[in-house]
Parts: sequence; structure tokens; C-alpha cells
Amino acid sequence: MEKVFCVYIATNKNNTVLYTGMTSNLVGRIFQHKNKEAKGFTEKYNVDKLVFYENFSTAMDAIAAEKRIKGWTRQKKIDLNELPRSKLTGYPPK
Repeated sequence: MEKVFCVYIATNKNNTVLYTGMTSNLVGRIFQHKNKEAKGFTEKYNVDKLVFYENFSTAMDAIAAEKRIKGWTRQKKIDLNELPRSKLTGYPPK
């Protein structure tokens, strides 16, 4: 089975913070966030609700997408949720 890498955005129950991350096990990672097993920012701000994800076939592509998203404004990240999942790699134009 081929390994899949995910870039994801998660928030808290009040949608006041956005966290961008990358993982090769999205279900496990969200479980860690929900159970406060992921220490740091997500634990401090109770980030445990998945709002966006996209799969990538290589870790390099996922890391590049994660870095790109982390540089975006909050509004661009919010707008991302309105796009089809397959559009992340080309949005926004460079």
C-alpha cells in the first residue's frame, strides 16, 4: 500500500485559531489532537476539529504545501475550505 501524506488545517470549537500541519496518518493525528497527546500549540489552544485536508503522494510535496499555507493570511486559509480538495496544489497562484 502506498503511503499518503496529508496537509491539514484544524481549529478549536470556537473557530478562533487555525493550525496547519502535515502527517502521514491523518486519523491518528486528529485523535492525538482530540486527546491532547500532541503537545504545544494545539494542546494550549484546544485545536481538535479538522476543517480541511488534502492528500499528497510524496512528503516533499506535502511539506511544500504546508509551508505555502503557513505563509497565507487567515482569510486565505478560510477561503481554502470553499475550494474543491484537488485545487490546493495550484491555489493561490504564485
